[in-house]
Amino acid sequence: MELILLKDIDNLGYKNDVVKVKNGYGRNYLIPRGVAVIANATNKVKLEKIIAEIEAKDAAKTDEYKALAKKLVDKKLSIAVKAGTSGKIFGSVTNVQIAKALQDELGVEIERKKIVLPESIKEIGTYTANIQFSKEVQQEIEFELIQD
Repeated sequence: MELILLKDIDNLGYKNDVVKVKNGYGRNYLIPRGVAVIANATNKVKLEKIIAEIEAKDAAKTDEYKALAKKLVDKKLSIAVKAGTSGKIFGSVTNVQIAKALQDELGVEIERKKIVLPESIKEIGTYTANIQFSKEVQQEIEFELIQD
């Protein structure tokens, strides 16, 4: 049985994929839960239109992301944190604090989910975060932790 997935399903496929599954799995599990529809001619035509729309939106967003990434080139953020005398900070720095610093210092609003930190940051110093706008557009930004 061929189905079009409406949601990402582990070990099966991603949204809008056409997959082959056993009849019972499709009829008794996927279709009743609303995560797949039968891949007939009508649904395949609808899928092609949906994919075309998604690609057009992605192309527009990619241009926006590239413009945002250009703004962040060679920029450095300063984040004030409370720290002890040895340089260890109380708690750790998260992507939420970096997103707030980007908003405050550079006026750039980025979702916190797009900011990836290399490791748990628990000491004062200079670090690099990776901002993953999309699969094609990524930008690194340097930030420095200073004692408050």
